[in-house]
Amino acid sequence: MTRLDLLADKKPPLLAVNNIEVVYDDVILVLRGVSVEVQPGSLVAILGANGAGKSTTLKAISGLLKTENGAVTRGDIVFDGEPVKHLAPEAIVRRGIFQVMEGRRIVEDMTPIENLRLGAYTRKDSEIRADIERVFTYFPRLKERTGLAGYLSGGEQQMLAIGRAMMARPKVMLLDEPSMGLSPLLVNEVFGIIRRLNQELGITMVLVEQNARMALKAADYGYIMENGKIVLDGTTADLVANEDVKEFYLGGAGADRKSFKNLKSYKRRKRWL
Repeated sequence: MTRLDLLADKKPPLLAVNNIEVVYDDVILVLRGVSVEVQPGSLVAILGANGAGKSTTLKAISGLLKTENGAVTRGDIVFDGEPVKHLAPEAIVRRGIFQVMEGRRIVEDMTPIENLRLGAYTRKDSEIRADIERVFTYFPRLKERTGLAGYLSGGEQQMLAIGRAMMARPKVMLLDEPSMGLSPLLVNEVFGIIRRLNQELGITMVLVEQNARMALKAADYGYIMENGKIVLDGTTADLVANEDVKEFYLGGAGADRKSFKNLKSYKRRKRWL
């Protein structure tokens, strides 16, 4: 069964974010009625400018808002048929959701293998060593690095962060800006591995990215956010063909492209909504 077949399946979504609102510090409304559905085996991209609410959406799913004095004040988050909105982050990891944070967030004074073992902290089975070897099949460079993780290159640290997520055996992996700070060559390599993990291991993925071109190339379905709201969603083929997406995210308007600085955002929101 192909990934597109999975998307066409009428089964309930594996992950459903239903009309959530998120408030920080009891007063700052960041997300306003956000709804996202993720089918089993799919790769879903969430796109948007800085401050649109993309990372907040991932943190709401993974239960990390409390660390920043944020809370889901309305709506529901359902994973594998069960509500997870009020669960602690470690309980959500045990359910099968693991977030790869923006900026990688590896433990710099541990070795790569120690970081990988840390990713399996919720597990008690005897297959952890075998899973470390599986991570090395996807990231062979990590096997060669025996020093502290803080001395790895930016690309290698991103690979380690993804490998650490693999060690939790997640059903859903949340990836926050995996291309940040990487050279174009490394971006291609990391996205290629992300696609392989989705296709070969069947890990469902939600990808937050500002590199819209790479994200839409990798994903099956996409959502576009502005000012804490979803303004457009559809298959990646439909989004790539959308004139507004071309103009505002893919640079496809050529010489006639308007100045993004001088545009008023309501013009495109009005078209999208």
